[in-house]
Amino acid sequence: MAQAWRCKGLRWSADGPELAWDGGRRSALTWGKRVAFGVAEGGVRTCVGARGHACPVRAVVPGRSTGARCEECARLDRAHSVAADTIADDPRPYHVYLAWFGPGMVKVGITGLERGSARLLEQGAVCFTWLGVGPLMAARRAEELLRAALRVPDRIPYAHKRAVRSALPASAAERAADVEDLHARAVALPGWPESLDREPCQPVDHAGVFGLAELPDAVGEVTELVAGGVVSGRLVAAAGPDLHLAAGGGVVVLDTRLMRGWELNAVEGLVAGGELTLPVREFKHEVSAQDSLF
Repeated sequence: MAQAWRCKGLRWSADGPELAWDGGRRSALTWGKRVAFGVAEGGVRTCVGARGHACPVRAVVPGRSTGARCEECARLDRAHSVAADTIADDPRPYHVYLAWFGPGMVKVGITGLERGSARLLEQGAVCFTWLGVGPLMAARRAEELLRAALRVPDRIPYAHKRAVRSALPASAAERAADVEDLHARAVALPGWPESLDREPCQPVDHAGVFGLAELPDAVGEVTELVAGGVVSGRLVAAAGPDLHLAAGGGVVVLDTRLMRGWELNAVEGLVAGGELTLPVREFKHEVSAQDSLF
């Protein structure tokens, strides 16, 4: 019987994207590399637990869940997250950032200072700039200020991000234009939190890091893994949790969060052009750009 591994999802390091596995193993990903695995026959997807602890009942979770947690573990994980606003006394400094994912798609968010740009890589931000730095609640007030005064969202759906990756502006200057304009408007707003220090606009571009140059249009996205399913394809790009794989009939996007909780094993002897025996949703329509900013 082939050895099975439990995937912990995609991680971003200084060397690029890596697949992380239970036990500490990492699989480096490079452009053109063959990514291939099979889902164990007769297997089920089980909860990945919360806050570093295993799910006490190893609950079965839906294949389409990107969280890969049962209801109780999801509640526990969120209760201790910055997003839940339950740790207002957190003494660590936080960055406020503006992240760009495509024309008109800009969001505001916060991340711990010690994390650097990791959060932006994890979200698939093609371009970003810091906006300010300070205590958690001051960063939260700045985030709310931008949402209220400039109608900047704090979330961009992944479906929207994926839809535009192969049609982004060619130059870094063009990709930075939206965040530069919004940064200038944001720091000039009245009501800026006094304890939040403004940061200069210094756009960072991730198009090269993600491998987005001349990225082919994706024909669809994997909606879930299933027992006995197989993935084999050539990696052409990676952004956030997504792998863009040339497999069979074209490039397909695989959200690696869907891999978490499954027992996966290596596969051999697949066709050279790739193979994909998982449910795929075809892309059939364009997503309109966020038009409330400018």
